[in-house]
Amino acid sequence: MKTTVTTITEKGDVLPLLLRELKLPSFAAEYGRATQTAHADGWDYPAYLRHLSEVEIEDRRQRRVERLRKESLLPPSKTLATLEKNRLPSKIAKLLPSLEAGDFITRAENVLVFGTPGTGKSHLVCALGHALVDRGHSVLFTATFKLVQDLLAAKRDLAIDKLLKKLDRFDAVIIDDIGYVQQSREEMEVLFTFLAERYERRSVMITSNLVFSQWAQIFKDAMTTAAAIDRVVHHSIILELRGPSVRAEEALVRQQAQGTTRRGT
Repeated sequence: MKTTVTTITEKGDVLPLLLRELKLPSFAAEYGRATQTAHADGWDYPAYLRHLSEVEIEDRRQRRVERLRKESLLPPSKTLATLEKNRLPSKIAKLLPSLEAGDFITRAENVLVFGTPGTGKSHLVCALGHALVDRGHSVLFTATFKLVQDLLAAKRDLAIDKLLKKLDRFDAVIIDDIGYVQQSREEMEVLFTFLAERYERRSVMITSNLVFSQWAQIFKDAMTTAAAIDRVVHHSIILELRGPSVRAEEALVRQQAQGTTRRGT
């Protein structure tokens, strides 16, 4: 039997149940405390409702961000807080606020990050990915080989359109280490299909240790390479990281610290 407002009222306060029925859980949790504050501080009705509405909206935003972060598969440690901004070239440092804000997503532009291994490409795009999630954008982080495997499996199962539609839900897809994957022709074809599908509609963020002149190693065929480059470059922001490997420097510091410890024992 369906519970009615009348039967609930007979048992007690109906407001919490009504608010939950309206899918206002934070409103329901806060209204008691807000009522006491309103009485104590002399709030009028609009102020009281505004406060409760703001609480509900903020809690919804936080729950959405938590869900988006979980779905993004972003490495939790690679954030702007852990990014060594002092190592960034001045051009990238100047662009960072705009990239964090997600202006490129609204324009369906791509972000392409080039650099030798260890220069911080992955950390940079992941940090930007976390910033985008904080602003309510949907992001997916994936290694290139994993994306290619998923696309190949979907093609084999005659479900590639379904997978492309699923990927299309993300405002930005981060494709990490595109240069490390030596594509077969079939792998090249599904990767190109993915890039072509998002062209001028959705953003991709790509890291690569190979400059464009070396992308023939990825796509094999000269015409396909040119077409792929044309699609990702046409509306794009190109960033280049230079300098020594961060990982190599960290390893050297650890090695020196261990040597100092051994000498002191």
